[in-house]
Amino acid sequence: MARKVERARVYIHATFNNTILTLTDTNGDVLTWVSPGVVRFKGSRKGTPYAAQIAAERMIERMREHGVQSVTVLVKGTGSGRNSVIGALKGSGIRVEEVRNITPVSHS
Repeated sequence: MARKVERARVYIHATFNNTILTLTDTNGDVLTWVSPGVVRFKGSRKGTPYAAQIAAERMIERMREHGVQSVTVLVKGTGSGRNSVIGALKGSGIRVEEVRNITPVSHS
């Protein structure tokens, strides 16, 4: 049985080779995660925006199972999948409250 939460956070870790999506509650406890490898993409295809979009659609299904109504999106990294994931979330009917970039920046 999936734990029911109304508000959640979606962490997008976008690298050049992969895009990992993690759904947490507002305390930061992980509810579920998904990546293109979970939805049968292998090798260099995992780094494509299309693979990230399909993974986002799987994440949206799981969000509905958990009863999520609104999310805060936190994006880390410079991979090509980040924009397609945000677009899929906005088009899903789940309210996107905020999109924040938490990519670490080197000071040297």
